[in-house]
Parts: sequence; C-alpha cells; structure tokens
Amino acid sequence: MNNNNNSSIIKLVAVGIGAAVFFILGRFLSIPTGVPNTSIETTYPFLALMSVIYGPVAGLLIGLIGHAIKDLLTYGLWWSWVLSSGVTGFGYGLIAKRLNIQSGEFTKKDMITFNIGQVVTNVIAWGIIAPLLDILIYSEPANKVFVQGFVSAAMNSIAVGVLGTLLITAYTKTRTKSGSLTKE
Repeated sequence: MNNNNNSSIIKLVAVGIGAAVFFILGRFLSIPTGVPNTSIETTYPFLALMSVIYGPVAGLLIGLIGHAIKDLLTYGLWWSWVLSSGVTGFGYGLIAKRLNIQSGEFTKKDMITFNIGQVVTNVIAWGIIAPLLDILIYSEPANKVFVQGFVSAAMNSIAVGVLGTLLITAYTKTRTKSGSLTKE
C-alpha cells in the first residue's frame, strides 16, 4: 500500500471520528446564549483542530456530517446551518495552508493569522451564508436569522479563538520541530 492510500484512509477515519465527536459535543456541550436556537458551541474549536490537521475537505465533511447527525437526532435537519458548518470546516482547513503546525510550529504570528482567518470564516458562514439560506430555504424572517447568524459568528469566533487556539497549540507541541533532531 502506498503512502497516498494510507493518507486517504487516515483522513477517512478522521472524518468518521471527527463527525462523531462533533455530534457528541454539539448534543451535550452547547451553552444557550439567550438568542433562540443559538448556542456557544464547543464543536467549532474541535472542528478547527481537525480541519487544521486534516485539511479543508476533511473539515468540510466533518462539519456537514457531524452537524447533520446532530440535527437528525435532536430536532430535525436544518440544511442552512448544516451547510454552514461544512463551509466553516472548509474555511478553517484553508487557513491551515498558511500555517506550519505539522512541523511543530505555531508562533504568535501563526496564532494571529489563524484567528483572523477563523473570524472571517465564521462571519461568512454564520453571518452571511446561514441567514441567507434560512431566508431562501425556510422563508425565515431576515431580522431574526441575521441576529442569530451574527450572534453565532461572534460566539464561534470567541470559542475558536480561545479553545481552538489552545487545542492547536497543544497539538503542535506533540509534533517534532523541523530541524530539532540531530544525527549523532
């Protein structure tokens, strides 16, 4: 078996496990904000970690599948937010292309880059895409869904900024830094 097949299998397993963990976190570790159907989510810091490690396609699939399972097993499938979770995972994965975490590097500059990117990703996914799809698919009132969307974008940005940065920092410390090994 070549290295490419191993990488594909690892990513496939990561998607399956990631989607399951996304569901569990979303189902049992969400904190209501007071805005209807809007919570502080622990799913998105985890999604950020998985997307940064495994890339944008894995992030997209983890977000889509994990959110869809959560919706199906709780109150019903809400496509606009399921798709926005996929966009979020994809966006987090794209940010990773500017980072070098596999080499054990996550500098202050990387943290700033990551956090600017994740805030932009959250605003696009939750402040724009989710509300527009709510209006188009479900004929929801614009004022309601844009409030929900921007509250979600803000809460997800804060959660990922704090927990996601900590998770990525912890993961990076498990990687061997480039050039840190010497031959004896």
